Amino acid sequence: MISSNMDLIEKARLSIKGRWGLAIGAFLVVTIIQGGLQSIGKDAGNLSGLIPYLAALAVGGPFSLGTSIFSLSFVRDREPRFEEVFEGFKDFKRSLVTYLLLILIVFAWSLLLIIPGIIAAISYSMTFYVLADDPNIKPTDALDKSKQMMKGYKWKYFGLLMLFFLGAILCLLTLGIGFLWFIPWVNVTEAHFYEEIKDNPAVTIQTV
Repeated sequence: MISSNMDLIEKARLSIKGRWGLAIGAFLVVTIIQGGLQSIGKDAGNLSGLIPYLAALAVGGPFSLGTSIFSLSFVRDREPRFEEVFEGFKDFKRSLVTYLLLILIVFAWSLLLIIPGIIAAISYSMTFYVLADDPNIKPTDALDKSKQMMKGYKWKYFGLLMLFFLGAILCLLTLGIGFLWFIPWVNVTEAHFYEEIKDNPAVTIQTV
């Protein structure tokens, strides 16, 4: 039985309880690094600004993998460690290739219409959790596994995104301060979502 979206959000809150400082600090560092690189590129402009943008793109994959590993530690009652958000850099090539492929796929579908792009983004949303669980899986296989895993769960995940959207609006009313708590909460909620669906396929894939 898969938990309701509100139950997933509550489970995430309980998972982080007593460790909010660690969760906030880790995600804040990641946000500052990525945002800082993008800001430098924007301020520099011209060709010199391309280097920070490329650097921001390059760290996107490793940080996506690292934050997935970190979030799963909360879900699985492991002792989360701050340095886990940097774990993706130990698997730099695989995480970067996965990240670039994910961007290209979602972008390609978005060229058709916005809705196909959203569906593609949802279909591949579990990719980095798959990558975190299997250090030997290829990027293309991780993407395919996420796509199969999300069959039958895309609408449920979309509903979760809508709840996140409402939460983000509330954070704006706090002049953005609420995002310090909200971002870790979102990530750990998503990790709970992955944990519940990974062994509970909504659609059985038949093989001959």
